[in-house]
Amino acid sequence: MSIVVTGATGNLGRHVVAGLLEKVPASQVAAVVRDEGKAAGLAERGVELRVADYNRPESLKGVFHAGDKVLLISGSEVGRRAAQHQAVIDAAKEAGVALLAYTGVLGGPEADLKLAEEHKYTERAILDSGLPYVFLRNGWYSDVYTDNLARPLATGSLVGSAGEGRVASASRKDYADAAVAVLTGTGHENKAYELRGDVAWSLPEYAAEVSRQSGKTVTYSDVPPEQLVDILKGAGLPAELAEILADADVALSRGVLAREGDDLRRLIGRPSTPIADSIAAALAELEK
Repeated sequence: MSIVVTGATGNLGRHVVAGLLEKVPASQVAAVVRDEGKAAGLAERGVELRVADYNRPESLKGVFHAGDKVLLISGSEVGRRAAQHQAVIDAAKEAGVALLAYTGVLGGPEADLKLAEEHKYTERAILDSGLPYVFLRNGWYSDVYTDNLARPLATGSLVGSAGEGRVASASRKDYADAAVAVLTGTGHENKAYELRGDVAWSLPEYAAEVSRQSGKTVTYSDVPPEQLVDILKGAGLPAELAEILADADVALSRGVLAREGDDLRRLIGRPSTPIADSIAAALAELEK
C-alpha cells in the first residue's frame, strides 16, 4: 500500500509530497507525474514515480494499486477537468484503492461560482464510484495574490471586482498540511472538510498591507466584472479563464469564500498562515 499523490510536481502537490516525507518513509510515497525529469529530485529521495497524464486515460491504467490511498489534486486546465478527473476516478476504482481524497472548492455542492462547476461534477463522480473518499474543499489560496505581487508593486494598482467582499484564504502549504493529515491519519473516510483560513480579509485591506510592508503605495481599484475580463484578457489570459476569474471576484463580493468554520485549523493543528505573513514571504522572494 502506498500514499499516491497525483500532480505531485505542481504548486500544491510538491508541498503535499514534502509534508508526507516528514511523516512516513519515502518508500510509502508514490508520485504520479507527467514528466519524470521534473520529478528526479523525488526519485533521488526514494519516492516511487508513476508516470501518467490526466489527458490520456490509457496512461492511468496500472498507476494505482489495491489498497493505495490516493490524493487527486484537481487539474489546472479549467474547462477540461471534468473528463480528466473522471479518468483518474475510473482508474482508481478499477484498481480498488482504499481511499480517494480530492481537493475541491469551499462549499462543495453549495459553492456559487463558475469555478466550482467542475469540482461539483468530480465530487458527484467520486460518490457514484462507491470508493471510500475524503473531500478536501479548499478555500482561496493566498498564493493566488502573492505569487503575482510584482505587478501591483510596479503599477501601484491592484484591480478587481470584489468590492469590500472578504475572503478567508490560507497558504498552499496550509492546505497541503491538511491533505497530509488526512492521508496519514485515520477516521477520515467518507467525510467532507470545509477548509478556510482563520481570518477573512478584503482586497482594499490586502493593498494596504502590501503598501505597509513594501513602502510602496498600492491602491485597490474596483471595476465592473466586464472590465476586469478585458483587463485579464489583455494580460494574456484565455477568455474563458478570464471570465471565470472575474466571476470569482464577484463571488468574493458576496462572501462566498469567507464561510465560517475551523476544519483547517483542526486538521493541521495550528492557526492558518495570516495573509500578512504570505505577503512578507512573497516580498522576501522578490528581493532575492
